[in-house]
Amino acid sequence: MIKKFRLLSLLEGVSFLVILFITMPLKYFFASPMPNKIIGMGHGALFLAYVAFAIFLKVEFKWSIKKLAIVLLCSIIPFGTFWMDKKYFS
Repeated sequence: MIKKFRLLSLLEGVSFLVILFITMPLKYFFASPMPNKIIGMGHGALFLAYVAFAIFLKVEFKWSIKKLAIVLLCSIIPFGTFWMDKKYFS
């Protein structure tokens, strides 16, 4: 289960960075919103899966509320999922 969550957090983190550093500049500086819509939809699905999986793991492994909060907070901070993976799962 942890390996699957680590893969999901990696994908979610990468999709967040792609949106932040590639598709957002394309949208606002080059008037090209389509990549943002496509990647954004995938990122949204990954984000929801990440949150649901984190809550599932909290119950399954009896994480504290603090650990769950940190894991969830890391999903909205750039590079947060990478830090979280190293801190809690390496």
